[in-house]
Amino acid sequence: MEEVNQSVVSEFIILGLCDSWKLQAFLLVIFSLLYLITVLGNIFIVLLIISDLHLHSPMYFLLANLSFIDFCLSSVTTPKMITDFLKEKKTISFGGCMCQVLFVHFFGGGEMVLLVSMAYDRYVAICKPLHYASIMNRRTCIGLVMTSWIIGFVHSISQLSMIINLPFCGPRELDSFFCDIPLVIKLACMDTYSLEMLINADSGVLATTCFILLLISYSYILFTVCLHSKDGTSKALSTCTAHITVVVLFFGPCIFIYLWPLSITWVDKFLAVFYEVITPLLNPAIYTLRNKEIKNAFKRLQC
Repeated sequence: MEEVNQSVVSEFIILGLCDSWKLQAFLLVIFSLLYLITVLGNIFIVLLIISDLHLHSPMYFLLANLSFIDFCLSSVTTPKMITDFLKEKKTISFGGCMCQVLFVHFFGGGEMVLLVSMAYDRYVAICKPLHYASIMNRRTCIGLVMTSWIIGFVHSISQLSMIINLPFCGPRELDSFFCDIPLVIKLACMDTYSLEMLINADSGVLATTCFILLLISYSYILFTVCLHSKDGTSKALSTCTAHITVVVLFFGPCIFIYLWPLSITWVDKFLAVFYEVITPLLNPAIYTLRNKEIKNAFKRLQC
């Protein structure tokens, strides 16, 4: 009786995305290709920015870190999901489940803050161009990246600390392809309503705060440039469109998952796949397809 917090469950059963073997075989091929493209695309961007001296600027330094975080985020859950398509019984150990929770929120939280840093970089570049070099110096860039990692770490530790000592004594089935906190805490042998509200508030506050800061930053950029010239407006839109697209694609599913009061299984699974698999793939594609300097760097690499 004294070991109330002792977890009786040593592993969880993962129900996955579907039951059909034919559909699982199809998804195995699709997600394997997507993951391969994600890994190669993000690593390519990091190596390209490191190797090309023309890309040694604050914006591309932050972009390289974003690509690295996307690579890490996709690698937390996708390889496990791919290998599970080959298994009839899909399980994950308690320790493995807690590790997924930790690293998903670590990289996810870090990316939110990094996107705010990238918005700040664009704000300084467009609204204060004469002071850009002095404001966005090496120390500032490193400080922004370190801040994103620290906040991501604190956020993930706070999330993990709230669920790791919960009593899990059955059932142990997770109707998803990875250990998502809202699903895990529902398996605890206790009333978790207050804890669910606290966890959602923790993630919701971080996501919503970062999203509001991003909206304010880009709105101020566009408003400021509109007051100067039409040519400037066009240039600002061209510069910020890729950033805004990534922000919407990243924060949309995240805010919906943690702030939407209703839970619909197939919607939650779709948003989870989009957040964990599709978004890390879209980021390098969006930045490379819309960025002339990246394209020129790629051409110089070919020569």
